[in-house]
Amino acid sequence: MALMPVEEARTRILAHAKPLAPENVPLAQALGRALAKPLNAKRDQPPFNSSAMDGYALRSGDTMTEFKVIGTSAAGHAFNGKLKPGQAVRIFTGAPVPTTADAVVIQENTSVTGKSVTILQAARPGQNIRLRGLDFRKGETLFPAAIRLNARDIGLAAAMNCHIISVRRKPVVAVIATGDELVLPGAKPRPDQIVSSNSNALAALVESFGATVINGGIVRDDLRATERAILKMAKADIIVTTGGASVGDHDFVQEALKNAGVKIDFWKIAMRPGKPFMYGRKGQQQVLGLPGNPVSALVCARLFLKPLLNCLQGLPVDEVPTMARLGIAMPANDSRQDHVRAMLEIAADGSRTATPCGKQDSSMQRTFRDAHCLIVRPPNAPAALMGDLVPILNLDF
Repeated sequence: MALMPVEEARTRILAHAKPLAPENVPLAQALGRALAKPLNAKRDQPPFNSSAMDGYALRSGDTMTEFKVIGTSAAGHAFNGKLKPGQAVRIFTGAPVPTTADAVVIQENTSVTGKSVTILQAARPGQNIRLRGLDFRKGETLFPAAIRLNARDIGLAAAMNCHIISVRRKPVVAVIATGDELVLPGAKPRPDQIVSSNSNALAALVESFGATVINGGIVRDDLRATERAILKMAKADIIVTTGGASVGDHDFVQEALKNAGVKIDFWKIAMRPGKPFMYGRKGQQQVLGLPGNPVSALVCARLFLKPLLNCLQGLPVDEVPTMARLGIAMPANDSRQDHVRAMLEIAADGSRTATPCGKQDSSMQRTFRDAHCLIVRPPNAPAALMGDLVPILNLDF
């Protein structure tokens, strides 16, 4: 049976995904959440004409150079009177400018004697004044829907006086690692065991993609134990398993999933690393069966889990292709799409060069950690020369 192409697998996974319902959260809890509705400003910013400097507010049309200081305007303490010809107000940065004033002369350009100030440099209309609405106006849409909120967004939303934010519900992802050979970090492995890294890496990846993770720990190579672990995750939007998805004597994930009511859509993809990837569904719940090799698992998560989580959060799933020039020549590819770990160099002129790492074994996590990107080699791609343009996927987790 022919292996499924990567793009077809991705299309079939996303075909059954739709954005989760919106929910309202306080602004303080909105960091990293996906915006469900556009955000409109609830006030002008600044809400009044404000001083950009410490100095003296006055009327630029007054021709005299000596002014009588009749009051003070400070941040949070406005001067509410009106200026007459020859009058000025001591003003500080961020303070409201009196309604009849149209200029602020910085204090370095003044000389003060008692209650009088002499202007050493003529004022210009609008000088050192931030006009009302300079940054944004009430009702203006500053955030479209379908973006993930970062720290700068939180600051702007606060300035807009948006204290309750409509965001998509966070997807819940259950991560289950399988294998008698695995122990948790900190445990003492037997000579024939290894420390489990997949569950920790996948849990961190899931959280970085804006979802909530349920870490199911390690499940031994036992059919009933695997079934119980899967059934316990009935409320998860996505179940991610790692390892045990093949059909060997110690691989029980496929059988356990079927016994739990999951319909397996496909198994095995024409890609390297990550060939034994599996996908299934049970109602609205989706199941991704990742390979046990750490690099294979994380490459599959980058290609399939990330866009699926984006879709559930109403975020864009299509990436703008990124291109780089090859640092070395590469041979022709076989029938599987290859994802080659590579180092990325960006020159002063912005040109990008991707050079494959020396070893590509799917168990080598240090190489994966050191790599900046994956060079994507399509099935049956011809040999490529050094300097040829190739598509790359950035490793942003």
